[in-house]
Amino acid sequence: MTERDPDMELDCTAVLADVWLMLDGECDAATRARLQHHMDHCSPCIEAYGIEEKIKGLLSRKCGGDRAPDSLRDRLTVEIRRSVTITQIESPQATES
Repeated sequence: MTERDPDMELDCTAVLADVWLMLDGECDAATRARLQHHMDHCSPCIEAYGIEEKIKGLLSRKCGGDRAPDSLRDRLTVEIRRSVTITQIESPQATES
């Protein structure tokens, strides 16, 4: 009887969704190890990781020194807060329907 490997039972879609967290160094050591173990044994995931890594490198080289204008940051902040407020207000109505 072969032993099941829980890291290989991960859905590839879930692994690829976390690739940017891994590339940005924003996941904890346990998550990084789990994702790396899966990718070490899953060629489609490691190929996708390589593509994402190249895209991140390209973006960094081409846009690395640029900073978005403060006005853009302010507008995005307002829209994010507005979106969260609308979602919070609409949520109780959605559950009543």
